[in-house]
Amino acid sequence: MSLQVEVDLSSGVPPYEQIRLQVVAHVSAGRLHPGDRLPTIRTLASDLGVAAGTVARAYRELEHAGVVTTRRRTGTVVAVGATGAADPLRDAAAALVATARAAGLDDDGVLDLVRGALLGERR
Repeated sequence: MSLQVEVDLSSGVPPYEQIRLQVVAHVSAGRLHPGDRLPTIRTLASDLGVAAGTVARAYRELEHAGVVTTRRRTGTVVAVGATGAADPLRDAAAALVATARAAGLDDDGVLDLVRGALLGERR
């Protein structure tokens, strides 16, 4: 599978964080599986038009979170167990999105709803 990532350089979200979030989303959605190889740092940086250090930072943060592992000979791959615990949550998220879409919410509306729930949870 080819990794589909886009970076919006005009966004307030740093490019490394945009990359990190999109890789996590691909793993969570089941589009990337344990053992799937991510592009090399140089290749992805070139494809996205960002510095190699930007991609390297995203990959380091993904590795620190246990989403990917990096080995000298195999490159950066999705970690074993990166998706396992998320299966029931993935189903719940899909149900939330379907319900929100049926209610007429767009992507931003769904995200606002989740952010509101997260903020309410902290109290």
